[in-house]
Amino acid sequence: MRFQIIAIYTLHDADKEKRGELDAQTQDLAYSLDDGYTWKKFDQGNPIIKNPGIKDFRDPKVSWDAAHNQWIMVLAAQDKVQFYKSANLKEWEYLSDFGKNIGAHGGVWECPDFFQIKVQGSEEKKWVLIQNLNPGGANGGSGVQYFVGDFDGKTFTLDTEFAKRLGKEKVVWLDYGKDNYAGVTWNNIPDSDGRRLFIGWMSNWDYAQQVPTTAWRSSNTIVREIQLMRKGNAYSLISNPVREINKYISKTISGKNLKGKGTLTVPEAAEIDLSKAIIDFKLTNLKADNYTFTLSNKAGERLSFGINNKKGYLFVDRRGSGRKDFSEKFASVISNADIEKKQKEAVFKIILDKTSIEIFYNNGEKVLTEIFFPSEPFTEISASSKQGIEISNLVLSQININ
Repeated sequence: MRFQIIAIYTLHDADKEKRGELDAQTQDLAYSLDDGYTWKKFDQGNPIIKNPGIKDFRDPKVSWDAAHNQWIMVLAAQDKVQFYKSANLKEWEYLSDFGKNIGAHGGVWECPDFFQIKVQGSEEKKWVLIQNLNPGGANGGSGVQYFVGDFDGKTFTLDTEFAKRLGKEKVVWLDYGKDNYAGVTWNNIPDSDGRRLFIGWMSNWDYAQQVPTTAWRSSNTIVREIQLMRKGNAYSLISNPVREINKYISKTISGKNLKGKGTLTVPEAAEIDLSKAIIDFKLTNLKADNYTFTLSNKAGERLSFGINNKKGYLFVDRRGSGRKDFSEKFASVISNADIEKKQKEAVFKIILDKTSIEIFYNNGEKVLTEIFFPSEPFTEISASSKQGIEISNLVLSQININ
């Protein structure tokens, strides 16, 4: 028996757009009776959701809400999201809005995701809204923020403590780098697995159409498991690479502990291809100082990242990492993410894949994703700190993916 596949998508009417009409985007339905090889548009009710007169009205995310026995859709509506429900996927009822004047609003809201997730270590469940926007990201251009709260089947309301956090921070980001956008998660992962898995588009609309590539343009982040953690009364999402990446490790080198002042070289870096690698390490006995790690090559190009433990932030500096002439916005700032000042230790996992770096700090507490374009691969790693640096648990892993 062949199963019917349903696709709910945004139909963009280019002719209406040219005429300046606001309702150029509607939500339509199509279906397949042959496992997705061919598709037919639904001819008995499209559009399933008409445009209410909003220019940016798109990106439906549809899922089954088992808690309220209904299909739900979250839909980007310019500066907010709208929630709809359905019993049959064909007829939809508007429920509520969320987001106007809440969180980041430097640009248009796009690509929402909405799901219920269990709090780690408990049976408690919360609802999470992941909301992308462009521009207005954490370090300019595209970005992805999130909200934690409750959903009664009609209205999404912020958790009280999360609302207090927003009152202080204004925005809570899922990724603080320049290059993680339009990320969504998978539904219907088997209960025996139970994970919530996320993947994002690894670029930024500030320069996505100008990057210096020819055979391809843009890639995706590593698939990540996101978990909802509760510390005291506060909720936070953490992100870590999926465990399946370990299946592709062909060689592992445990490095020696490093300790000293000035600049220290990691000798084990010469034994692996840094264009496809995972690097794990822990910084210990931290001072109120700046700790910088640098990837470099024989062409003199450098990509730096690290932690300013005096002022309290992580950073990625790609200003000298290679090609940047294709866009003034590509390397105009050093990306950073705030953390608590004067940490005692810090744990890092770094994933390198040719022209990208994904930095996971303190087991996914903060993440920064950035792309770069060196003229040749990086071959060396060094670490530096004026007051001295101590590195332990250093592990370099070779990824073998063809």
